[in-house]
Amino acid sequence: MKKASIILSSALLLGVLAGCGSNNDASNANTAEPANNAAATNETNAGSNNAAAEQGKYQDGVYYAQGEVDAESGWQSYVTLTVSGGKITEAKWNALSEKAPVDKVTYSKEGKYGMKAGGAASEWHEQAEKVEQFLLEKQDPKAVTLNEEGKTDAIAGVSVHVNDFFNLADQALTAGPVEAGSYKDGTYHAEGAAFDEHSGWKDTVDVVVAAGKIVKVNFSGVNDKGEDKKQSSIDGKYGMKAGGAQAEWHEEAAKAEAYLVEKQDPASVTFNAEGKTDAIAGASITLQPFFELVTKALESAK
Repeated sequence: MKKASIILSSALLLGVLAGCGSNNDASNANTAEPANNAAATNETNAGSNNAAAEQGKYQDGVYYAQGEVDAESGWQSYVTLTVSGGKITEAKWNALSEKAPVDKVTYSKEGKYGMKAGGAASEWHEQAEKVEQFLLEKQDPKAVTLNEEGKTDAIAGVSVHVNDFFNLADQALTAGPVEAGSYKDGTYHAEGAAFDEHSGWKDTVDVVVAAGKIVKVNFSGVNDKGEDKKQSSIDGKYGMKAGGAQAEWHEEAAKAEAYLVEKQDPASVTFNAEGKTDAIAGASITLQPFFELVTKALESAK
């Protein structure tokens, strides 16, 4: 079921945007069309990069590309670029995972990715920033030489696999600008005011926006013990199927999350007096509080 939800979410995310730990960082598998970077030489790169930077060869707009879900790590890389005056002015490398409630950069900043704990000199998001800066300076995703592992010696302080970033940047620039959404890029969080007196849970939502569009939604909750509602369901502790339901709580929540990624608007669904909806097939749980929290979270994205 978890594999199916990854595939569904990935398909929805591609549709939305097409319409417009440590040195063993396995998430950077070569999933996009390769940029043929290995054949480049430093001398040739320097000349072509300077020319690209001087001429400003790209069409202005927002560019986006998303890789495949890495089979080992579960992370799915994506790259967002902004071009202004023909030049790349902003480059963002990030990733999503079914196992993480937020994006990879946020996860790393929260200390949960754990590269330094594993012996690395810096955290993943710190290395990603150096990779992004390299592209801004060179203006060409083919301006880097990669080894067979997808790593490079061209960027000081970067030990992670970088092939995903450069391949996806090249893929995005080749495809052309996408139609950006109306939200500001970032990760947004909202939670209920108090623990429910009956269930003991306090609802939480996290929303990730890239290229102006919702690319990930995470519905969950927390109790006074600090336990996570979605994880409790995954671990079989929530017990919906044992109580006669057709699916577990996290499985039904995943369908609602995918619905929101598809519709891009928390106001696109109506609820009955119990806070439930018939608009999302296979979702019988109370969803209205979560959609209201998404609306609250996205107030900061306008």
